[in-house]
Amino acid sequence: MAESVIFFDGFCNLCNGAVQFTIARDAKNQFKFASLQSDYAKEKLSSFQIEPIKNNSFILLENGKVYERSTAALKVARRLNGLWPALYTFIIVPRLIRDAVYNFVAKNRYKWFGKEESCWVPTPQLKSKFLG
Repeated sequence: MAESVIFFDGFCNLCNGAVQFTIARDAKNQFKFASLQSDYAKEKLSSFQIEPIKNNSFILLENGKVYERSTAALKVARRLNGLWPALYTFIIVPRLIRDAVYNFVAKNRYKWFGKEESCWVPTPQLKSKFLG
């Protein structure tokens, strides 16, 4: 399978926690990561008419396709170790409903989980997983 890149809000504590959660359960080393604030995100997502700075979404770029919000999260969960792939069954819920829940959490993420003044910096051991 081609490289899969997860784009996330580098200032968001919830998003950074989700990245660390994913890394811990990605035994096959399938994912790379880039913050939405990075030049890499701007370059890669521009061809999909996505402006990363204006986007508050979790984005998965995989096999030349972009998946956003709940669809991206479910596609990532499907490839993690443990019972997390079972969450993919929620893909049968209409995207409009899934994304409404996703958008509600996204809208409140800073209030509920906090925000950093600068992007999270990975440890030297994890640096190879991050792009841009």
